[in-house]
Amino acid sequence: MALPEAQLTPAAAGHSTPARAAAPASGWLRPGWPLTALYVFFPLWWVLGLSHFIFLIFAIPMAWELARRRPVFAPTGFGLWLLFLVVVATGSLLLWIVPPGTVPAHGAGKLIAWSYHFAWYAAITIVALYIVNMPERELPTDKVMRLLGLMFVYTALGGLAGVLFPSADFPSLLELVISVPSDNFLSFLLHPWVNTPSDFLGYDQPRPAAPFSYANDWGNNLGLFLPFFWGSWLRRDAGWRRPVGIVVLVASFVPIAYSLNRGLWAGLIAAVVLVALRLAALGRVRVLQVTVALLMVGAVAFMASPLYDTVALRVNTPHSNDRRAELSEEVFSTTVVLSPLLGYGETRDVSGSFASIAGGDTPDCTHCGPPPLGTQGFLWRLIFTTGLLGTLFFLTFVIGQFLRFVRAEDPVALIGCLVIFLALLFSLVYDSLESPLFTMMIAIGLLNRRFVRDGQTARSRPASKAQ
Repeated sequence: MALPEAQLTPAAAGHSTPARAAAPASGWLRPGWPLTALYVFFPLWWVLGLSHFIFLIFAIPMAWELARRRPVFAPTGFGLWLLFLVVVATGSLLLWIVPPGTVPAHGAGKLIAWSYHFAWYAAITIVALYIVNMPERELPTDKVMRLLGLMFVYTALGGLAGVLFPSADFPSLLELVISVPSDNFLSFLLHPWVNTPSDFLGYDQPRPAAPFSYANDWGNNLGLFLPFFWGSWLRRDAGWRRPVGIVVLVASFVPIAYSLNRGLWAGLIAAVVLVALRLAALGRVRVLQVTVALLMVGAVAFMASPLYDTVALRVNTPHSNDRRAELSEEVFSTTVVLSPLLGYGETRDVSGSFASIAGGDTPDCTHCGPPPLGTQGFLWRLIFTTGLLGTLFFLTFVIGQFLRFVRAEDPVALIGCLVIFLALLFSLVYDSLESPLFTMMIAIGLLNRRFVRDGQTARSRPASKAQ
């Protein structure tokens, strides 16, 4: 779907930016510089070992910029999000409760983990407010979309590197400076992983992960960056980015297949269906026909390629289905029965296995034990760590954003809602509390800013006629 340049500014959509006091200039730093530095130099942050922390670091200057602006606007329904944060904060008082069948928590370990995750919730809150309050003339929507599209390029190329160079491994600069035991979780965060090894197909199959730590993180992030890439790098007026983008998109099929990410595959199919339905509803029959034709050609080419055998084998090897089902059932029952409103504040390790307290990981079977309760999907983290109350506040806020803007006849609205849709879908299988939620909140910020009017957070009717 082509996105004309004229449709990428609020003025073209017939909206105005709210009047506000301009913030003082920050010397040589241009408005929006934290986002630019974060994303343009992300491969550098990954090599340095900062990929897990750089979002938190750049949230600080974003918060400082917000503190200098008056008034500060918030996304519509932001009160629900604040209530969710209150529930998350209350979780710090529940960290030492020991649910049945879990390992008791001792010392400050749980508090450190909770603080790290709360910092992420604070960062994604800040970036949403930051986007909403940066005027279009200072931080254009098109620029934000290009930055996130660039992250798709980095992620696709990182995945391709993981396929072509499966044995590549090197320490980050921070690993060389900081002495951390190799089996320590901090060491894992600091290491620039190129791929994640797996053997559930019956043979060793490295799964691409760069520039993230896990193969599932790679798939989650790639899927959420894709709508921005589509809307900024593949437009007819994208200049040099369009031919480069087409090459990158075709090349991304290789790591997408070798990632063995069924969640990513299902999400991409669902996204295509959603876009097709939306285009049909808007009467874009020609665009829909071209899209369907290209998909059919791509499907035939894919089935004729060696990638098809890998995908087919992965689909027929549902090794994790039973374990995920057991984990989600245990999370739901443990939370609803014993702590339904507020959950437990943080994840919990399971004693033994679901079948026996004597079970669990062994040197010969490192995956025999179940994952911690509250992992293997952000939705299950929500339920276990914030209870039904926190889950209700979170989902009501996010789904409300989708429903508010999904009917808008605007390309940016379609892209933003597509990101929200994918984020909700991926939350069933991926642990999203880092970069994926950061991306989702940028989309929410863009949606709200695009329909801001004087004195209002958002218009009561965000739909606008396409140009």
